[in-house]
Amino acid sequence: EVQLVESGGGLVQAGGSLRLSCEASGFRLDSASIGWFRQAPGNEREGLSCITPLDEVLYNENIVKGRFTIFRDTAKNTVYLHMNNLKPEDTALYYCARRLGACAISAPYFGSWGQGTQVTVAS
Repeated sequence: EVQLVESGGGLVQAGGSLRLSCEASGFRLDSASIGWFRQAPGNEREGLSCITPLDEVLYNENIVKGRFTIFRDTAKNTVYLHMNNLKPEDTALYYCARRLGACAISAPYFGSWGQGTQVTVAS
């Protein structure tokens, strides 16, 4: 079965860094685009970044502002999101998702989702 499992979230001070992981199973990671999204309570899901099987990347610079980097380790079937200079407004549940097509940063384009990993950034 197709499965995506996020990990790496936690509590971090403002200005700190985290590396989130998205481990995929049930499909070839080089056959799909993987996106990172987040959702804070009461807010809509926000697209952050996406990576294609050819390692083309897409960022929502309105949110990322040069702070995040997406990359993959195909041998580990894992896509990562490294986040620097975290701010309290980055506090949210972070999801990865799969799209069988080109990259996008809009949630409706993605059909398979993980359960999320919580990121909390202290003031």
